Amino acid sequence: MRLLSWNIQWGRGLDGRVDLPRIAATIRAIAGDKGDFDVICLQEVAVNFPGLAGSRGEDQIAQLAACLPGHTPIYAPATDLPDGLGGRKLFGNAILSRLPVGQVYRHLLPWPADPATPSMQRVLLEAVVDTAFGPLRVMTTHLEYYSARIRAAQIEAIRALHAEACAHARAPRQGKGEEGGSFAVLPRPASALLCGDMNFPAGAPERSRLLAPYPDATPAWRDSWEVLHGNAPHAPTVGIHPVDFVDAPACFDFVFLSADLAPRLRGHGIDRETSASDHQPVWVELADS
Repeated sequence: MRLLSWNIQWGRGLDGRVDLPRIAATIRAIAGDKGDFDVICLQEVAVNFPGLAGSRGEDQIAQLAACLPGHTPIYAPATDLPDGLGGRKLFGNAILSRLPVGQVYRHLLPWPADPATPSMQRVLLEAVVDTAFGPLRVMTTHLEYYSARIRAAQIEAIRALHAEACAHARAPRQGKGEEGGSFAVLPRPASALLCGDMNFPAGAPERSRLLAPYPDATPAWRDSWEVLHGNAPHAPTVGIHPVDFVDAPACFDFVFLSADLAPRLRGHGIDRETSASDHQPVWVELADS
């Protein structure tokens, strides 16, 4: 099972051009001879948002779905604003899966007031997918950039949501008499992948907090890079090509996995070449058995 995560900056490359077919072509090129990625997690995906630099207000979900046939597109806007013309402009995260998709959850993350810094609403998108080794929760997010206070609150919320899901996995609710209705019980396992642009470097206290053990049977998060490379410095995912938000190359983009999945981890890669966004794509591979 292979998963790719990428902050695509609404498809805007370092050349200033918004080009969603280029994003899709880059993903297919990274996939290479092994075939398409099973799950693709993207951050900063826009719909009808012409105010973003270089954008013409594209429906980027529709474009990506057209360029990546065979993948089910799932979208979770964090920002939902009027466009002044009777419509809505949306900005958020997406999952495209060629694996069967079960229940989907869209969690708005905390946004405590921090008037000293710019900030925006953030979202965690969660989808349960069926893999060869059973159901798996895939989550993708894009945490607050400017405010460490808001980012810390979002990390606590993600930890709590993971613990809640694991509690459901340990003690599934009853759905008797509600089959086929809105109370239907579908799989929501403890096993999970969490990926995205976390907006903190690998050495930040936020990462340590996210990885902290739980006081109950909830499996802790593991950093996929660390599982394979131990204490070796994380390979950078921003600043390989010059950008204006870091002074030196750093790792802001991670794939975390619940501890039970660590033995399945077989690969972790970062594409250093592409300049189709201001972040680099990150991928992982899990063994089916």
